[in-house]
Amino acid sequence: MGMGQKLWHATTVDGPAIGHPFDVASESERITIEVCGRSVSLSNPGKVFFPERGITKLDLMNYYLACEQAVVFHLRERPTVLKRWVNGIAGEPFFQKRVSDSAPEWLQTATVTFPSGREARELVVADGAHLAWGVNLGVIDWNPWPVRRSDLDRPDELRVDLDPGPGVGFDEVRAVALEVREVLEEHSLRGYPKTSGSRGIHIYVRLIAEHEFTEVRRAALALAREVERRMPGKATSRWWKEEREGVFIDYNQNARDRTVASAYSVRAVADARVSCPLEWDEVPDADPAELRIDTVPARLRERGDPAASIDDEPASLQGLLELAARDEREGLGDAPWPPHFKKQTSEPPRVQPSRARKGRVRRS
Repeated sequence: MGMGQKLWHATTVDGPAIGHPFDVASESERITIEVCGRSVSLSNPGKVFFPERGITKLDLMNYYLACEQAVVFHLRERPTVLKRWVNGIAGEPFFQKRVSDSAPEWLQTATVTFPSGREARELVVADGAHLAWGVNLGVIDWNPWPVRRSDLDRPDELRVDLDPGPGVGFDEVRAVALEVREVLEEHSLRGYPKTSGSRGIHIYVRLIAEHEFTEVRRAALALAREVERRMPGKATSRWWKEEREGVFIDYNQNARDRTVASAYSVRAVADARVSCPLEWDEVPDADPAELRIDTVPARLRERGDPAASIDDEPASLQGLLELAARDEREGLGDAPWPPHFKKQTSEPPRVQPSRARKGRVRRS
């Protein structure tokens, strides 16, 4: 659906009709949304999901339907984890990785394999009806895999997640993002930045889907180490928090079964910020606090999606893989993996450095 066009309407069950964005409904009623030719039930539409701003479940759904075209574009054909906040951000979320057998037959899905070898049928968001169905379950942000369902083992997306440490300001995050851009371009890759919707920045690179997860992660680690060399004390590839300085470049977001909030996802923070794509010339002055559920629809309508061309020229990872090979020749081996992965052959000891040091002292 195009921005500014309302191609859906609502009928009711036990409540008044809801027919335009950000209408108000009581918490106890249930309405039926007619969207994309489907009827989707929305229970408790007036339930407050963001207490500080009074934003309701219905407001969240209205946002996603207003931005449907851009939201679905960035989720297209990707298996997606449901991160459910059934009581809004005041409660605790849980991850639902499997679409239940009782779900509507029209939902599109893909069966993924986890590092453990287990499988799950995950949602593939195809249109606004899928968005509305997920919001009804309490989904606030969408967490897709970096693969398409046509090839579930070869990512077509490199994800650079810039995660600032305690006390690190957004100015430093911006500076690291611009250095990441330089390194990517030196290796014939184009990055597309977006705010994380919290304190960080994400940079996505569209890839030719030719390498498996381990190689994409290996390239991401090489990128992180190169930025760290150029910005000592400001950027780090160190997995253990006690060793980090400045902004952590989380290379492990490229491991299998790791997901990142997608473009135009609302995030579970008090002011309902959005993970919003940016033009590179916006990055030096970008303020995440200005990119919220109530401001992004107008921005998208007026300016379009800065990441709309991301699919146009998928690129090869060859340059970053050559950088990884150079690091390895110079003695830099693998780095720690997330804890739920099996120990890798070339991985260093998976224990905090300070605990490892204490262990050596005790043994002596």
